[in-house]
This record gives sequence, structure tokens and C-alpha cells, in this order.
Amino acid sequence: MPPSGNHLNFADLHLNPIALSLGPLDIRWYSIAYIAGIAAGGWYLLRLLAQPAAPMVRRQVEDLVFYATLGVILGGRLGYAVFYDPGMFIHPLALLRLWDGGMSFHGGALGVSLGIAFFSRRHGLSWLRVHDYVACCAPLGLLFGRLANFVNGELWGKPSDVPWAIVFPRSGDGLARHPSQLYEAGLEGLALFALLAFLFWRTDARRRPGALVGAFLIGYGLARFTVEFFREPDAQLVQFAARTGLHMGQWLTVPMVVAGLWLIGTAGRRTPVSVASPDEPGG
Repeated sequence: MPPSGNHLNFADLHLNPIALSLGPLDIRWYSIAYIAGIAAGGWYLLRLLAQPAAPMVRRQVEDLVFYATLGVILGGRLGYAVFYDPGMFIHPLALLRLWDGGMSFHGGALGVSLGIAFFSRRHGLSWLRVHDYVACCAPLGLLFGRLANFVNGELWGKPSDVPWAIVFPRSGDGLARHPSQLYEAGLEGLALFALLAFLFWRTDARRRPGALVGAFLIGYGLARFTVEFFREPDAQLVQFAARTGLHMGQWLTVPMVVAGLWLIGTAGRRTPVSVASPDEPGG
């Protein structure tokens, strides 16, 4: 077993999952992370739309944010129940207890995709091109979400003796572990945001429908697949991981990477978007 005596104890960081208590109402960092991710993503989306060849106009952003938010909450919760805890369907009220945690990125991504599809159809926009722009903003939400996981002291990594390993009291075994939440924040959040920002601002990727969302799917899939090797599987899926050789999160990234490769591989066959005024939809 990795020694824990010389490693940082999570309790010494004095991090509290509750950011503010207002009488009987507790405002948690996890909730703030969602709000911060949506706000930051909306602000960045406005910057992207100010550039030529935008797929929508600024006044449509509020409508898009509404459907995307609804999609991420409903999809994330239902996705968690389907992929990680089917027993929740036996007690449907448990699905409403968002404050108890349990959100699936893959379910949330599917929910957002459906929300974008509804939004695009309603406004007569290109579903794929709107996805490209939203994909550039998504890593901001992932960054805040993973930082909230760390503040909550949840989703810790496997036992390790690396110098930066941390003892998470909630693990119950006193072992020093990889702070896998921070690995995910760095890869899924910062690194993926930087990659998509480079593609958007320094290349013509935004004029090739599907290229940016394809890069997002591949980047996220590879980042998540890699970090899962350092992360403990969910308690209820330990046997699944042992039986299949991979965590549920890794299996769920496989179709994402395949879809991303297809989108990028076929982007050249789609009609490139011509430069248009930033105040007009670009295709």
C-alpha cells in the first residue's frame, strides 16, 4: 500500500462543499460551478459570434443557453441513472435530488446535443455549425465542474505514492491517492479549451462544419480515457471494471472518439462557409 504519512491530507485544505449557508438553504460549490460554467461559456460564445462566418446572431444566444442548460441538467441526471446507477429508477424521486450529486458528462452531452437540435430547428440554423461553436465553450464548464469535484473530495484517484498524492478522508482507507479530479480539470478543461481556441482563432476550422465539434469529441474522449487509468471506478461499478477491463467512463468515450474522427474526416466534403458579416448567420 502507498504510504500516506508524508502526503497532504485533503482535510488540511479546509475546503467545504458548501459555499454559503442561508438559513435552511445551502449553496454548494457544485451549483456555483454549473452557474459559472454557463456564464463563462455564454460570454465566450458571444466573443466567437462576433467573428465573421458566425452560424447565428447574438440575440439568439439567450435562447440557446436556455435549451443547452435544460439539456445538460436533464441529460446529465438521466445519463447518470442509466450508465452508473440504474437503481435510481426504482425510486424516481431520487432523480430530483440533484444536491446529492450524480451527473454524467456523456448524458449531459447528449442532452445538450438534443437541445441544440431543437434550438437550431426552431431558428432555421445549421445544427452542426452551432455545435462547433458550443463545443469551443464546453471545456469551461468541464473545468469548473472538475474543480467542484475536487472541492467536494469526491471521484478520487487510485492509491499512489507520487509526491502530489492526497489522502481523501471519504475514501475510508487512509491511502494517498491521485487527485484525478485535477488531472481532468487540466486535460478536459484547460488543455481542451486551448486546443479548440487555437483551431478557432488560428485556423479555418470554424468554416469547415463539423471540424471543431469533431476535435472536441476526440480531445475529450482521449483525455477522459487516459485519466480513468488513474481514477477509481464508481463504487457500484468496480465489478464491471474488473470484468470488462475498462471503466464505464472509458467505454463511453469510444463512440465519442469514433464520431469525432468521422466528423473531421468528412469535414472536407462539406461546403466551406463563406465569410459573412458577424451580424448575419453564416450558413
